[in-house]
Amino acid sequence: MYVRQLSVTDFRSWEQADLTLAPGVSVLVGANGQGKTNLVEAVGYLATLSSHRVAGDAPLIRRGTAAATVRAVVVNEGRELTVQVEIASGRANRARVNRSPVRSPREILGIVRTVVFAPEDLALVRGDPGERRGLLDDLLVARAPRWAGARADYDKVLRQRSALLKTARNARGDTGTLDVWDAHLARAGAVLVAGRLELTAALAPHVRDAYAEVAPESVPVGARYRSKVAAIDDLGVTGAAVPPVEDLEAVLLEEMRRRRTHEIERGVCLVGPHRDDLELVLGEGPAKGYASHGESWSLALALRLGGFELLRGEGSEPVLVLDDVFAELDARRRRALARTAGRAEQVLVTAAVDDDVPSDLHGARFVVESGTVSEKPAASRTTGGATGGPDA
Repeated sequence: MYVRQLSVTDFRSWEQADLTLAPGVSVLVGANGQGKTNLVEAVGYLATLSSHRVAGDAPLIRRGTAAATVRAVVVNEGRELTVQVEIASGRANRARVNRSPVRSPREILGIVRTVVFAPEDLALVRGDPGERRGLLDDLLVARAPRWAGARADYDKVLRQRSALLKTARNARGDTGTLDVWDAHLARAGAVLVAGRLELTAALAPHVRDAYAEVAPESVPVGARYRSKVAAIDDLGVTGAAVPPVEDLEAVLLEEMRRRRTHEIERGVCLVGPHRDDLELVLGEGPAKGYASHGESWSLALALRLGGFELLRGEGSEPVLVLDDVFAELDARRRRALARTAGRAEQVLVTAAVDDDVPSDLHGARFVVESGTVSEKPAASRTTGGATGGPDA
């Protein structure tokens, strides 16, 4: 799969940009603040309906405008699809496939698949559990778009139950409807936990192998799913088999009953996959708090490369996006990343200067500066100009 054409309107700094791409490597070179990351961010948004840089959609809309549009022509096994999302301010986003509206933007998930490696990924190792849960959930959706619905269902039930817990606290123990929402949360949570457990079991060997390639002198690493509910960890994963959803549901429901008084006292939901973590192990101990700066970078890179190899091995070749990361890596890690990039059908790279990109990553070079993007004359393809202002 690859993106043949990308167009953005009023997205971030860009008033308008049109970029023609091809399989292989495309490098966008420009100084900081010129908008190169905004263009690859737009590709990632089509894949996940979210940004790898900010939590909400509002910063994606160019200042002074009401909506942003991202459109791409995607080629998958010889078949072309045009996918478009309108990111709106104050109303629901809208999406189209081949110019026809779809009922929900979630229906476009799976048309574009990406794996994005960016400087922010250091938080996957050093940051809060939410960073790692997000990694797992994004990979779930990339493997099978139906998981976007499962995650949305859980989030909806979680919000409702959390609101009821606050109400029960203020009403001094009125729990009339909590039993119903306990059951809903246990069911939706069990489905999500089962998916994450299976994904982690499939991902962990790829992460281990990628880390060994990136940091061969270091101790081995591991990745395992850790639930805050001890009984779920006790159920365990045997090979590729995860515990039945019914068993996970029963465990979650029992834990909610056991901790109900504490939850009401605090007015928050303390049980469920929103409290879980992907535990990263370095040697015999946890990576967080113990890994050096270099080890943390290597592990963050291994997580992304592991995800890429997992998706690639399952037949859903993703676009590999390397957003301004080569400058952060030493020569060995650059070579390891370049080797993986060489196996990808399409790679989009951003860099401040050409020298940051390994010389063996051959392909098109685009210059992004002063609100325009243009291909270097030495390349075989051309692209129209773009206007816009510098990004923040």
